Amino acid sequence: MIDGELRRGRISLAVAFAVQGAVFALLVTRIPALQDQYGIDDAVLPAFLAAVPILAGVGSVVAEHAVRRVRPSVLLRWTQPVVGLALVGAGAGDQMWQAAVALGAFGLVVGALDASMNMLGVSLQRSYGRSIMLGFHGAYSLGGIVGASLAWVGAHWDLSLAVNYGPAVAVFIPLALVGSRWYVDRAGSGAVPEAEGAGGLRFRLLLPLCLVMAFAYIGDATVSNWSAKYLDDVLRSSEEVATVPYNIYMVTTLLGRVLGDRAVQRYGPPVVLRAGTVVAAAGFAVVAVAPGAGIGIAGFTLLGFGLCVIVPQTFAAAGRLAAEHGGPEASDAAVARLNIFNYVGFLVGAPLVGAVGEAWSYRGAMLIPMALVCATLVYAGSYGRAGGRYGDGHERARAADVG
Repeated sequence: MIDGELRRGRISLAVAFAVQGAVFALLVTRIPALQDQYGIDDAVLPAFLAAVPILAGVGSVVAEHAVRRVRPSVLLRWTQPVVGLALVGAGAGDQMWQAAVALGAFGLVVGALDASMNMLGVSLQRSYGRSIMLGFHGAYSLGGIVGASLAWVGAHWDLSLAVNYGPAVAVFIPLALVGSRWYVDRAGSGAVPEAEGAGGLRFRLLLPLCLVMAFAYIGDATVSNWSAKYLDDVLRSSEEVATVPYNIYMVTTLLGRVLGDRAVQRYGPPVVLRAGTVVAAAGFAVVAVAPGAGIGIAGFTLLGFGLCVIVPQTFAAAGRLAAEHGGPEASDAAVARLNIFNYVGFLVGAPLVGAVGEAWSYRGAMLIPMALVCATLVYAGSYGRAGGRYGDGHERARAADVG
């Protein structure tokens, strides 16, 4: 039977994921407004956008070292408010240096936040003895939908960024802080000796999972950055219809993650990963050959259902692999390293598709992320055995898993 402490820990961590999804969506969906507010021209904007994931990667490395001295729950508790305040700072300034400082702080701290959230998710899943990581990332998707909706309200009513961001963050920060009272760290976490942290797991063991993470985020970046342009320029849809694919992608990602944990429990991580990979590849193929907007939207719908399972399962697999080879203490370091490749994929994805699209065709460009996602099939064996168990030697009977 799952005890009350673990249940509360699961709910509070889901709240943290949802809050972060909302905050991140508020930033990325109002980039044009940020550009206008600070007078950032098109030539400079890519540098600003690239700096955020680069600094996030640095933040993830910092998190790996920080959790040797403090618990991941402590790191998450205090980085989440800072990320919210950085968002407000980005919306409140009017000079270029203010934008640089706010976005730089956002990127650096969000890397530590993402890493610590997933550290807690992986360790809590181990305590549960069954798959729950997809549910956490489903909460992130739900938060993203909320944040994008708030951003739409701000844009529709022509609200300033300060007015759009301020009240939202004033709700999100207290919500996250109250929820943080019930975070559950893995047993014995906290000050982890140097040898048990970064040195406890050789990078070569994680390399296949790192590649999968990067490939998944290249696919995700393709959807988020190019779906609207693809429908507008290639499939000749209206501007309104061009906004539909990403919204549907977000919804299908949420649905797939809500249902995904049960699929993992029944069929096992490798089967779910392979199925998601095949569906995602089919989605890219449909998008590439779509004769019109309707079929193109169907392809992006498949992409949501396919890609949504890859990232949570990759974090879970890294934590399990680390625990098997270096003990539970190595899990946090593995998650932090893996998290860096989230940002690698994000950085590579949009420019890669854009370059191929301009040099050849955007239809052909869709085959690049399709091929990379298909490579995930080669590494499916790294995700564990057919059973969907994640415990550390004390797995519970399935009939008792009611938490």
